[in-house]
Amino acid sequence: MKKEILNDIDLYFITDSNLTKNDVIEDVKAAIRGGVKVVQYREKNKSVDEMVQKAKQIKELCGEDVLFIVNDSIEVALASDADGVHVGQKDESYDVARAKLGYNKIVGVSASTIEEALKAEREGANYVGLGPIFPTDTKKDAAEAIGLNGIKEANKKIKIPIVVIGGIHDYNIENVLKAGASKIAMISEIIGSEHVEHEVRKYVRQIRDYSR
Repeated sequence: MKKEILNDIDLYFITDSNLTKNDVIEDVKAAIRGGVKVVQYREKNKSVDEMVQKAKQIKELCGEDVLFIVNDSIEVALASDADGVHVGQKDESYDVARAKLGYNKIVGVSASTIEEALKAEREGANYVGLGPIFPTDTKKDAAEAIGLNGIKEANKKIKIPIVVIGGIHDYNIENVLKAGASKIAMISEIIGSEHVEHEVRKYVRQIRDYSR
């Protein structure tokens, strides 16, 4: 099952049409060439119809070897037959997402505290996106940063896969790895580059080498 790929994620790739210097589809192609095992389609400024069209293209690119997750929109996830959806604390709840998608799909949940992450785990989430680890400009309404100690505490208490996110860059990723993270999302550091494939390949290699 594709769900099993969750355990092998290293770099969690997230699109962003506002930050990219290229095109979302070209970014996804570059990320897949670079070796990612999961692509999250994150879009805030398009209509549902536009998002569905783009999501179907990404789904085809991901094929059977790369997980395709839609951020926020259960409607788009269903229409594109995505592998799952990622919901935030202010989006539709885990229960709603699970009821609409069923148990064969992945539901990930954002958590800004250990308590929120534990709640998501109890409810049945397949993974949590934990952060921000550091202050971040990518998400304007982000909660207070939980820091490296938050990663260490999460690893002690949470059994489902943990994807850490928020303010992670080239200059601090080693500290994030040292704190125990093995699944890392970096948006601006990668999407803000003109050479997405190169950046993806670099960080995939770094995370995998450290986790061995």
